[in-house]
Amino acid sequence: MTTHHNDKVKVAALQLEPIIGDLHANMTACENMANEAAKQGAKWIMLPEFFTSGMAFDPKIKDAIQPPGGKALDLLLDLAKRHQAHVGGSFLIRDNDNEVRNAYFLVSPEGLLGRHDKDIPTMWENCFYVGGQDDGIIETPDYKVGAAVCWEFMRSQTVRRLQGKVDLIVGGSCWWSVPSWVPKLVTGHWEDKNECTALECIRSFATYVGAPIIHAAHTGPAVCDMPGMPMQYKGHYEGGSMIVDGQGNRVAFRDHRQGEGIITGEIKIGQTKPSKVISDAYWLHNRGPIPSIAWNYQRWHGKRWYKKHVAAK
Repeated sequence: MTTHHNDKVKVAALQLEPIIGDLHANMTACENMANEAAKQGAKWIMLPEFFTSGMAFDPKIKDAIQPPGGKALDLLLDLAKRHQAHVGGSFLIRDNDNEVRNAYFLVSPEGLLGRHDKDIPTMWENCFYVGGQDDGIIETPDYKVGAAVCWEFMRSQTVRRLQGKVDLIVGGSCWWSVPSWVPKLVTGHWEDKNECTALECIRSFATYVGAPIIHAAHTGPAVCDMPGMPMQYKGHYEGGSMIVDGQGNRVAFRDHRQGEGIITGEIKIGQTKPSKVISDAYWLHNRGPIPSIAWNYQRWHGKRWYKKHVAAK
C-alpha cells in the first residue's frame, strides 16, 4: 500500500441518512456505501461522525454506544482489509475508564492506526460523551494524518494542533440546521448563514492547515425534544460531504439535499503552505445567535444529563 507524495489518490466520503440509535441499520448503510466507494477505486474511505447513531437529543443514542473492540470498530477493520483501503469514522465508545467519548478511528488493511477523541462536545452532544485531549495526529507508514470532527473545524485551536504537521485531514460532521421558529423571516436568515458556515468551515480549513480534506456528513430530517425546554426541535442535517485539495478547492461535493450517497475524487496527499493566517479569536467563523445560545445552555444541561443517564454508576 506504499504511495508517494506526488501521486494522486482516489478517495471517498460517505453521506448517511441516519436512523437515531439504530446501530445495525446505520452500519449496514455505511457498509453498502463503502463497498460502492471501493468499487469505484477509492483507497481512502471516510464515514461520518457518529456513523453508528446519528446525533440528536434522544435517549436512543445510548443504544449505539460501543464497548472497546465492538462491532463498529470491527466494521472499519473489515472494510479496510476487504478493500485494501484506509477507512475512518467516529462513534460513541465507552472506554475502560467507563467514560463515553466521541472517538474517530483510522484503520488500514494491517489494523488500527490510531484514534482521535473530539475535544469538546457540541450543544446537546454534552448529554452523551465527554471531551478528549489528544492532538489528533495519526501516524501511518506513508503520511501524518490529522483527524477533526464537526465543530473542531470551527475552532482556531484545531488549526494550531494540525497546521504544518499533517499531509491529510480526515473527518466528518453531524451538523443540524437552525429550526424554523417564529419569526420565520429571522430564523430563515439565520439558517441561511448557518448553512453557509457549515460548508465554508470545511473548505477554508484546508487553507488554514495546508492539507487536503476528506469530510463525510449526514443528511435527512432531525427531530427531537429541546433539552430543558417544553418544545421540539425540527430541522435537518446539513453541510454536505466534501473532498477538498490542499489549496481549499472543492474536488467533490454532495449537498445534503441530494440525500444519502457517496462522493469520490482524486487528491494529492501532502503538505502545502497555508494561505490563511489564524487570528487570536477562539472561533474561526461566526456561529450565529441560536447556536451561540445553545452552545452555552445545552453544555450546562448536557453535563448534568450525562452524569445522570449515561455515566457509569
